[in-house]
Order: sequence, then C-alpha cells, then structure tokens
Amino acid sequence: MRLQDASLLCSKCHIGGVWVEADGNGSFPVINKTTGDVICTVPNCGKSETDRAIASAAEAFKTWGAMTGKERGLVLHRWHALIHENIDDLALILTLEQGKPLAESRGEILLGCTYIDWFAEEGRRAYGEVIPSPWSGKQPLAIRQPIGVAAAITPWNFPNSMITRKAAPALAAGCPVIVKPASATPLSALALGVLAERAGFPAGVFSVITGNAREIGDALCQSPTVRALSFTGSTPVGKKLMAQCAQTMKKLSLELGGNAPFLVFEKGDVEDAVRSAVGCKFRNAGQTCICANRFLVEDAVHDEFVERLKTEVGRIILGDGTKTGVTQGPLIDGKAFAFMHELLQDATSKGATIVCGGKPSALGGNFFKPTIVTDVTRDMRLFQEEIFGPIAPIIRFSSEEEAIELANDTPYGLASYVFTRDLPQLWRVVTRLEYGLVGANEVALASGEVPFGGVKDSGLGREGGRQGLDEYLETKYILLGGLDKR
Repeated sequence: MRLQDASLLCSKCHIGGVWVEADGNGSFPVINKTTGDVICTVPNCGKSETDRAIASAAEAFKTWGAMTGKERGLVLHRWHALIHENIDDLALILTLEQGKPLAESRGEILLGCTYIDWFAEEGRRAYGEVIPSPWSGKQPLAIRQPIGVAAAITPWNFPNSMITRKAAPALAAGCPVIVKPASATPLSALALGVLAERAGFPAGVFSVITGNAREIGDALCQSPTVRALSFTGSTPVGKKLMAQCAQTMKKLSLELGGNAPFLVFEKGDVEDAVRSAVGCKFRNAGQTCICANRFLVEDAVHDEFVERLKTEVGRIILGDGTKTGVTQGPLIDGKAFAFMHELLQDATSKGATIVCGGKPSALGGNFFKPTIVTDVTRDMRLFQEEIFGPIAPIIRFSSEEEAIELANDTPYGLASYVFTRDLPQLWRVVTRLEYGLVGANEVALASGEVPFGGVKDSGLGREGGRQGLDEYLETKYILLGGLDKR
C-alpha cells in the first residue's frame, strides 16, 4: 500500500481505549473499489461490543464532560495536527477503499479538518444567559451542558469528513463519541481512531466499531445511555432510526437524501455555470448528497449550456484514483452501477435523449461513463429520485416562476444552486427555494464555519457553524431565589 506509517491501516476496532477483535462473529473483507482486491479484513462486531463501547463512553463522560472547553480544545488541536501530518497516508487509504481520485481524497480530508479546527475553539463559547428577572429577589439563569454519550453513523461516500463533521462538535461540547462507519469504507474511520489515540483522547472518549449495521444501530438506538445520535444516509433508514430513537427520546441530527436543483437563468454566466456544474455533478462520480441532481436551464441558454457541458464532460478521465491525471473513479458497487442503467432505461423509454455517455466504461468493473441526458420530464425517475451517480439530467424552463416550481417539486430539501447575475432575481429565487442550503453563483458549500443541513425529507439539525455545537448541548434553566434576604 506504500504507506509511510503502516500502523494507520488498522484491522481492529477501538473500544474503550483498547484495540479489539470481534467477540465471536469473525471479520469481513474491505474491498479495493477499483481492482476488486481485498485490502484487509476488519472485525464484524455486534451488540456485545457496542454495549461495551457505550459503557466505556459513559464512564469517560464523567471526566471528559467536566473538563474545560479549552482543555478539550487542546486535544482536538493535536488531532487536527496529526491528521495534517499524515494526510498522504490517509488519502491513499481513502482512495483504495472508496475509489475517488487522490486529489479528491486529500480535499475531503482537508475539509474534515476544518470542522476539528473550528470546534476546538467553538467549544470554548458554549455561552449561557443571565435572564432579566420578572421577580424581585430572584435571578433566572440558563447554562448549556454536554448532553452525554453521542453516536455517529457515517456513510461510505465521505468516510473521513463525515466523521470529523459529527465527532468534532460532540467532542468539543464534552460528549464521548461512538463511531459506526459504513462497512464499505471502515478503514478511514479506524485510521482516525489511531490518530485520536495519539492525540491524547482518554479511553472511551472516541470509539470506532465496524460490523453489523443493524445490530450495532439497534444497540445504539435502544440504549438510554446514548443521548444523541447523528446519521448521514438514506431517508428511509433515517426515518427508521428516528422511530427507534423515539423510545429513548434522543436528540437527533439527520442528513438524509437529496434532489438538488441547479438553476441556470438567461442572465447567468453560462461559462461559470458549466464550470461549476462539472465539479458539482461529477465529483466523487456523482456520489455526493449535495451534488446537482437536476439541471434546470432557461430556454434562451439551454443549447449553449448543453454544448459547453458536453465539452467539459469529455475532459473527465476515468481510472484508478491513485494514478496521475485520473479525475473520476468507479461507483461504489454493482448495485449502484445497475441503478444507473435502470434510471437511463426509464428515461429513454419516456423520450429522453442521451447526449453523451450512458454506458459502462471499457475499463470494466463499476466504472460508468459521465452522462448527459436532455429532454427530461418530471415523470421520469431521473427527475424524482436521487441519482447518486455520474448522470446529469437537463430540464428546460421558460420563466422564473416555472423554475422555482420545478425546483421545489420534490419531498427533499438539502442543497440547491442558482446561477444568475441579476441580483433582484437572485434574491427572489433563493428566498423561495425550499432547501436548507443554497449556492448562489457558487457550489462549494461546506466548511467548519457554516451550518450544514436540510429540510423536509432531507433531515433535521445542522452540522458545522455555531449551530453544530447545539446538537450536543442541553440548556438548563436555574432560578436563584432568596437574593433579597440578608
């Protein structure tokens, strides 16, 4: 694997400060998504290991939660520095297990670091309030305290940054974290666990458990000790977790499915829109929760947009993400690969036109050519469903009102994008879009400093920004009485 530090390729789980195998369920392989080879095996943990992690986290909370925000921040800063120092190895591990090009892996890790850096300082600002009293001789106060043990269930498409985005605010607030990474990409999580241990997190504060998603998830949801759960993944799974967590009244942060519209108006900069569209749509082979899912383009610039986009898409180079010059890797698995065919078959059977791509790459495996589809209508699955792959469906519109109506015609509400240089039009549109995130002439939305999250079927809560810390804090009201007595 050519790692400078071979210990970062870890094949054990981190529970309560100890590196362990599964109790009795063996292990499962982690597959190189480009070659199909086995990288290594990791423990197939379940309920017993999860219960141990919860108990260890609960014990650790007694001291970690009582530390000052500054003290916790120092440990987070050390973790941040170690990640930076080992970024080449971390990027290689990420590319091998997930498939994205090395440049994208490095970019993901650097993005993930922004959350650690931000919350290492933001944890010192969990301010309370001195409330003007309505009573003589009494003083109401409000303080904010860590909620307790937190759990993070993370996806395979961003196996590094999705962990730091959830763990950093929880740790900064004073909450120990149990991470359950996706089984397709557990190695990045385990490597972060190695570096967390070196950074000095006490035993039980940061645990990583790989294995049976249902069994581990059920144990986390059912435990009354786990007080907060953060999940990124599909809407159906998110709703199931929400129902399970209702039994123990956990605080939930859910980042779920998306169906992001990308609106291009006649008064927009088409060249800029196309350049942004390529990165927004085809990054990580389109396997991104906030990537453009539907391109809504005004009649007057539709043909120009399609031609320019076709030219830019033609420059995408598929291949092994560890090789120089490669800009798109494979899809995560055969199921995702087959889904691309299903969507295109549905669209073409209803009158859509494939402008380019639309078929597997000659590279074989799960490589799928970047695809542009025009003449898309709202009765097609490409319009209705989250694609999560390298297919760009383009829909015409003829008025601002029609564009907004098309954009909002979905149960999802995560990300959206608008390209127009007409400022009054831009403001009218962004205020009416039913989405938690809006890129206005911009597509790079995420950073530690900003709140990230959706509305409607795209989830609850916010990650990042000052709002991200709130997900792991409880507000306690205190009334001081007898202040008028001597």
